[in-house]
Amino acid sequence: MTAPRIVAISGSPSPHSRTRVLLEDIVEAVVRIAGGQVRLIDIGEIAAELGPVRSRAEAPALIEELVAEVERADLILAATPIYKGSYSGQFKHFVDLVDHRALAGAPVGLIATGGGDRHALAVEHQLRPLFGFFGARTLPTGLYVSETQHRQGRIIDPLVRIRADLLIGEAADALSRAPVPARAAQLFPNR
Repeated sequence: MTAPRIVAISGSPSPHSRTRVLLEDIVEAVVRIAGGQVRLIDIGEIAAELGPVRSRAEAPALIEELVAEVERADLILAATPIYKGSYSGQFKHFVDLVDHRALAGAPVGLIATGGGDRHALAVEHQLRPLFGFFGARTLPTGLYVSETQHRQGRIIDPLVRIRADLLIGEAADALSRAPVPARAAQLFPNR
């Protein structure tokens, strides 16, 4: 039996951002509990190649490979900084390349970071509808972490830590359940 495939998307346009450090912490905890092979996609690292892409048909090989990884994932952990009430534009640009049928039933954990509490509902008002469009199964606990609630990527607020632990448990549980049978293979037999 092959290890479950976890794809973690750090949606910050800045390489090695606070969002990425927080995401890595969450991914490591999920892997400790449930195992799995992780593919981390850092939007900041691929921004130069991603920026000029207008459609998947014109995507360079690296971008195509990463989008296909998302479509084949057994679990997606999507993290983005929140700017002016919504996810980053480059994060959305990358997600726009995913086939609209490919994530049906896929479990997706939602994580956001921001400068203050006024962005806390962006997980529910922005990220959950985005992945709902794909028919993905968003995990019940969304995680928002503001600047004052973490230091150096580690959560310091005890209530936010509880939410993070809930999300980690839900993600690990999603991996232990039987995956939706070959979603991408059924929809895209030639990939």
